[in-house]
Amino acid sequence: MPDIRFASHPEDIKQLTTSALRERFLISEVMKPGQVTASYSMHDRMMVIGVVPTIKAITLPTFEELTKANFFLERRELGIINVGAKGTVTVDGERFELDNKECLYVGRGKKEIVFSSGSPSTPAELYVNSCPAHREYPTTKATFADANEVNVGSKENCNERTIYQYIHDGGIQSCQLVMGLTILAPGSIWNTFPPHTHNRRMEVYFYFDLPEDQIVMHFMGEPQETRHLAMSNKQAVISPEWSIHAGAGTSNYTFIWSMAGENKAFKDMDGHQLKSIR
Repeated sequence: MPDIRFASHPEDIKQLTTSALRERFLISEVMKPGQVTASYSMHDRMMVIGVVPTIKAITLPTFEELTKANFFLERRELGIINVGAKGTVTVDGERFELDNKECLYVGRGKKEIVFSSGSPSTPAELYVNSCPAHREYPTTKATFADANEVNVGSKENCNERTIYQYIHDGGIQSCQLVMGLTILAPGSIWNTFPPHTHNRRMEVYFYFDLPEDQIVMHFMGEPQETRHLAMSNKQAVISPEWSIHAGAGTSNYTFIWSMAGENKAFKDMDGHQLKSIR
């Protein structure tokens, strides 16, 4: 049974302790060798899944008790980004090899998704996001070179970074899932600053390529009522529609972002001035 995270009102977090805040929004263990992990957020019904196949291939479960479906993608779509060594995703018998930071989109209606690794000792680590879908789009792979590259930030502001867009209006097509990753340049620590919100979509961040002895301080909450979560490598955080989502690391890092909701317009966001943040 997936871990269920219920939707939260912005007034709620004003009363939460640190441990309660982490329990509501932090997904502390996404990747477990030889297993599937799954968290189900009631914010736009996004699912956060980690798959680490080792000796045996792993078939994506239906999670029938939650999806009430005959197979997982009966009414859903998903995106996969590999954050480990080379792996393979087989979709209804069609094989797709995924290297590190490569992406695969699988549309509604595909019945069997099987994950495997090239080597059990250095397994693939498949990070999966899934949301509801009302029509089918074709299964599509994108290499790292295929991603739309957007350079933002500056060294002076310690937020020089490159956004790689995979599943978006100008790239892989989907019903509502938007997905990609952002790599911070050496010496830069801030992501998504100045911060923004987008009431039309929720978002999930998954931090990786962060040294094991370093952390990211992830900021969330309403712009004038912020809170923080201390996060480690390969952890994910749920960002409600009303919340900012930004972070500062003790080292540079990479993170996968994914959104679901009313639209797929990447630039549909409401920016907030730095001096207005509280």
